[in-house]
Amino acid sequence: MSSLPQLSTIAEYLAGEFDNREQAIADPAWYVHLRMWQRPVSLFQEDSLTLFAEQANVLNIEQPYRQRIMRVTKAIADASFKVQYYAFKDPNAWRGAGRNYELLNALTPEQLNLLPGCVLNVNVESAQDQYRFIAKPIADSRCTFDYDGKTVEVSLGFEATQQEFFSYDKGIDSVTRKATWGAILGPYRYIKLEQY
Repeated sequence: MSSLPQLSTIAEYLAGEFDNREQAIADPAWYVHLRMWQRPVSLFQEDSLTLFAEQANVLNIEQPYRQRIMRVTKAIADASFKVQYYAFKDPNAWRGAGRNYELLNALTPEQLNLLPGCVLNVNVESAQDQYRFIAKPIADSRCTFDYDGKTVEVSLGFEATQQEFFSYDKGIDSVTRKATWGAILGPYRYIKLEQY
């Protein structure tokens, strides 16, 4: 595979229902058993592919959280792809759309807030006719958003193969610069249960 993959390839790898059951069983003190949904949505189709994402603790599957939009565009200067994150102006209006995807038919760009510092550069590795997409934050950027009346900072990142998704997302304390939740000891390792 000498040529770079198309947007459709990274979208295929990212889209699906995922679960980290094995990791949660092996190390329950550090990894909550989560279900994650990443569904394609028909926004920004002129130059990108877009996904709705949310997750839920398996013990509280009816209470998903971290609703967000990931907009994937083709090559920029130092990467093969770029991922721009958006927040919902009213996250509760979209709660549960991972499982009840018909809700997403009403989604428009006006219902989103661009998160300027929440951008990832995505590079591609290939081996044995398979790709690995590795997404890292742009140097010196800070991803922040307002949640429940407070400004929250997160460090984002992921790796994706055809059947796995590793999330490096973690909350950052703005004073100490230390991680406070999420992938503190390493990534959340999800296995794809269903392809969307």
